[in-house]
Amino acid sequence: MRKSKWVLLLIPIIAVGALWLAAYIGKPEYAYVPPEHKLENAPQLQAQQLGFIRQYDLWGKTLTVPGSALQDQDPRLSAANGAIEITKDMLALGRRTLYEETFGNEVFLTDILGIVDGPMKLGKIAKAIAELKGKGTNNLQIELDQDVTIGGKSFRKGDKIDTGFDVAKGAYAPIGVKIKYDKGKARIGVTCMACHATVNRETGMVVEGAPNSDLNLGFMLALAPNSSAYFTHTDVTKLVDFIKNENRTVINSKGKPEALPDPAALEKAVDDNLMKWAPGNFDTTVDLISDVTQIPDMFTKGDHPFSWSGFAIAGPFKGLSTFSNNVHAQNTDTLSQSEISEPLWGIDKEIYVGTILQNAAHRKFRYDPKSGLKPTEFFNRLDPNPGTPGVNEVIKIPNFPKVSAIAPNGLYISSPGFHAGEQVNAMSAYQNTVRPPDTDSSAATNAKTIHLGAEVFKKAQCISCHAGDFFTNNRILPAVEIGTEPARAKAFHTTQNAFGEAEFYPPNTPVPLPSDAKGVKIPLDGIDPKQIELGFGHHQSGGGYKVKGLIGLRWSAPYLHDGGVAVGPELGQIGVAESVMKGIQPDPYNSLKALIDRKLRMQVIEANRKDARLRDTHITGQGHEYWVDESSGFTKEEQDALVKYLLQLKMK
Repeated sequence: MRKSKWVLLLIPIIAVGALWLAAYIGKPEYAYVPPEHKLENAPQLQAQQLGFIRQYDLWGKTLTVPGSALQDQDPRLSAANGAIEITKDMLALGRRTLYEETFGNEVFLTDILGIVDGPMKLGKIAKAIAELKGKGTNNLQIELDQDVTIGGKSFRKGDKIDTGFDVAKGAYAPIGVKIKYDKGKARIGVTCMACHATVNRETGMVVEGAPNSDLNLGFMLALAPNSSAYFTHTDVTKLVDFIKNENRTVINSKGKPEALPDPAALEKAVDDNLMKWAPGNFDTTVDLISDVTQIPDMFTKGDHPFSWSGFAIAGPFKGLSTFSNNVHAQNTDTLSQSEISEPLWGIDKEIYVGTILQNAAHRKFRYDPKSGLKPTEFFNRLDPNPGTPGVNEVIKIPNFPKVSAIAPNGLYISSPGFHAGEQVNAMSAYQNTVRPPDTDSSAATNAKTIHLGAEVFKKAQCISCHAGDFFTNNRILPAVEIGTEPARAKAFHTTQNAFGEAEFYPPNTPVPLPSDAKGVKIPLDGIDPKQIELGFGHHQSGGGYKVKGLIGLRWSAPYLHDGGVAVGPELGQIGVAESVMKGIQPDPYNSLKALIDRKLRMQVIEANRKDARLRDTHITGQGHEYWVDESSGFTKEEQDALVKYLLQLKMK
């Protein structure tokens, strides 16, 4: 009898132990993928390969062929030639990748940056989600776990902060956040949809492709104990300004001792800048200037080139794969720039790696200059993706360490077990199927008003740039011509110091790359070299900005690349400081009106100019001075009709 009691007592212990062992060995993970019935804009898969039509992408050119066409009879369709067939399986992979794939960035974000090691803890995130009781939210509010003063602002333990994370009904994690458990440690990484999906406050449904316009990235990064790992995305221009101990040195790549910056001083400077970022904005370039841009929408079909500056102009899917690649190959792991830190910023790679790792959140990745190892030697012993810079799952382009028009840092995200660029291309193919929801508030606008708006669109010459089915001429305009804030336009300027030819691997090349993998030159015929020059801000071009397509404007307020044209639901809520920075969502109608109304825009620009945070992050709302108001000969009725017309534009 006594023995049976002991057995009964041991059963739960054994069960818990078994679960722990399964977790330790099996590496459980979770990322939310909304089922179709929870989408406000259910995917409209246009390339379902029904047998009579097949679609291919050939280095950015679309090929449509009869379903009976055979690859061995048409050399254009072979993978060796660069052709990528768009299939249902590919589209399904693209959607899964957008929601689930981190490409390993949880190592950088958790172990090096420490995103949940500061006042924002993983347990508090779980508590906040549990308190929703399955209802969902477009702004998860999380309790801080400790007191903190950051960026000159003090917060108390228990204070709730706005993260801007969206949680769908019934989900156990924010959209675009992946939780992994491995060897006794929980890590979180981010996927594309943290930025490119949102929960509609009115319906509770998920809107794929809409930007997460209140995602508070700067604040959350600043809360991490090693946010200085993101110094290249801020206004820290010279590391030497932060050296306090000349004896705290490493041996640089030239064999000479060189001092590291003081960790605490650098951390404070980076935190101070990150706290100035407006919600919904992120600095996606590494130019040592804090030139944030708003998160773009993902209604990509016909809207090439990609990125606000249009740098993503070459390669598969008219540059969309180049754009999607840059997020994880560059932005979610700053160590990936270690081999090009010298030509880009004049920072020796040993100093660069040492700076990022000297204050790493996890002791395993924390570099000590007293160790006797060079920073790169120390990191190479820990690198989860050996042979390539950084911790993310990337491959080197054939002419690495050169960078190019398809890989601005010379790397391309590709997970082992897939083919080179397969996941990125799948994401691109799927993105081109995403449409804005048909159910919007402008649907009730009467046909007469819409017709008048269309006439005003022509009369005001908007159509001279915003033409065609996707309302863009697919060109990059010089920043000096468009007049918008110029800093971001030239953010890739220093890549000219390491720029090479656009080369990649045929899409049937396996990963890991074979030792004899052959690269091919990507055709750039049909692309104006001056457009590439503008997109990257090379030479004396000053850079430029793409002509943005106008599909889905209801979902992409505020407007312009810096998100500076922002007006809340009340016309008194003018400018970013009086709307976005106060947690007030910009109103699409009022903000779009401010884009075309001279007097209202001047008020927006003046309000932005008064706020030091916006000045320091290059948010102005200036430029694109094409007025449709009484000063330019249009009536208020015509202005109103144009705004309503623009808000209801849909893809054909």
